[in-house]
Amino acid sequence: MVEKAIKRIYTALLFIFLYAPIGILIIYSFNESKSRGSWGGFTLKWYSELFKDEKIMTSLYYTIAIAIISSIVATIIGTLAAIGIHKMKPISKQIIMNINYLPVLNPDIVTGVALMTLFMFMNLELGFLSMLLAHITFNIPYVVLAVLPKLRQLNKYLSEAAMDLGATPFYAFRKVVLPEIMPGVISGALIAFTLSIDDFVISFFTAGSGVSNLSITIFSMARRGIKPTINALSTIMFLSVLILLLLINKKSLKEAKKK
Repeated sequence: MVEKAIKRIYTALLFIFLYAPIGILIIYSFNESKSRGSWGGFTLKWYSELFKDEKIMTSLYYTIAIAIISSIVATIIGTLAAIGIHKMKPISKQIIMNINYLPVLNPDIVTGVALMTLFMFMNLELGFLSMLLAHITFNIPYVVLAVLPKLRQLNKYLSEAAMDLGATPFYAFRKVVLPEIMPGVISGALIAFTLSIDDFVISFFTAGSGVSNLSITIFSMARRGIKPTINALSTIMFLSVLILLLLINKKSLKEAKKK
């Protein structure tokens, strides 16, 4: 009985530690006062002012646009790369996987400086395209790591059986292999999307002066004090991710029950 109570208290403290900062941020997004140290009453004005702030809306547009495009491209490239790696011989697969781990373990500042140097060497002007290419580059290894476990669970004779029944390689991939590895593909896409939205260091080195995503904009605000509208924006983004996660879990539970 005591052991059970301790486990519950420990779990509760853990969740309080994790979500207390987000809870405070959400509460202060409704605070009338600009000061974070005092409560001035309930208001929704920061949410209305958020959509009037052209700088934040422009940064949000670049953030979402780059996150969507980079996650889609990285998911396609990463999924095909994972299939190719899965079919390699053990020694070649181990070498390629070690190479794939390097960008994941490499400090972001090294990746950011290296990509900036590469783009300047190629005479590519730093801006939207350079930031997009950088995000695609650092997202691909994560997609590979998300898809490979599903490929290991896949029966290796499944696609061969489909082709024996008359399917072309592409049809067998589209109708047999892809549905089986789809949970890994979706996980890879979500990881890529989240990493792209969250990234600051690599974006900072590859964005140039004409383009700024949310992380760069908020960093520039931090020197003068972050506006309460950022609390409202963070609340909307957190609730959007929470709703998306709940919908995905609900769909996964339905599919699990069908099986």
